[in-house]
Amino acid sequence: MNSDDIRLVEVGPRDGLQNEQVAVSTLQKIELIERLVRAGHRTVEATSFVSPKWVPQMADAAEVYAGIDRQAGVSYPVLVPNLQGYERARAVGVSEIAVFAAASEAFSLRNINASVAQSLQRFAPVAERARADGVRVRGYVSTVLGCPYQGEVPIADVVVVAKALFDMGCYEISLGDTIGVGTAGKARAMLNAVAAELPMSALAVHFHDTYGQALANTLACVEAGVRVVDASVAGLGGCPYALGASGNVASEDVVYLLHGLGMQTGIDLNALVTTGRWISSLLDRDDGSKVGRAIRL
Repeated sequence: MNSDDIRLVEVGPRDGLQNEQVAVSTLQKIELIERLVRAGHRTVEATSFVSPKWVPQMADAAEVYAGIDRQAGVSYPVLVPNLQGYERARAVGVSEIAVFAAASEAFSLRNINASVAQSLQRFAPVAERARADGVRVRGYVSTVLGCPYQGEVPIADVVVVAKALFDMGCYEISLGDTIGVGTAGKARAMLNAVAAELPMSALAVHFHDTYGQALANTLACVEAGVRVVDASVAGLGGCPYALGASGNVASEDVVYLLHGLGMQTGIDLNALVTTGRWISSLLDRDDGSKVGRAIRL
């Protein structure tokens, strides 16, 4: 990757849609993924093999993945919470997965009834199976800049979880500000602390825009050297821990920022904006991208 190249990981079809209240059909999910690939994305998180009881929007994960017209050179990772989810994913040919751990003890206990250490232990057999099967594993660390239950999260705790996932075999660690409370200085300090233990080339950032800081945080981390950014088309996905809050940073806004810096993403902004407007219309919601609302095609 050239030093001016940035890889976007498009999380709209998974992290975005799972927090949207309007049901989206299997065919519409497939079309969203394929539109994003045609716009130039090379990593599109396709779905999540979680329990339909907990995330009804992802109940058709197998059908969605099986229905994608997968393109050479494009990654379609899926989230799996445990071995059962892994086996369901593998049954339809998944070749890249993602696992998820919190840096906050309170968040982990509240959401999965397990400590951070216990959650990591649960992922160990998944990572081991994936390694044996030649399946790539991406790791997410949530609540890296704050927790809805405990407030501040020590940077040292973020480093411990990121290193544990990396040592488990995750090729890339995405550092997520789950509730969007981070600011640029704190985001940069957190990234640099993790990069002191892991290669910067193995790190990604994942910001939510609850407080309107996601683009500033992205810029601070890009300036610090990160070259992988998670984002969601049209800003899909609310924040379930802050009523009415916006969720993921919009892919269109991130692409506009990066292209303005002279960096290359390989993404056609106009095609991305068109996709954002299309999915927003399907969901009967406002386009969550400022660029999407401003640009005239």
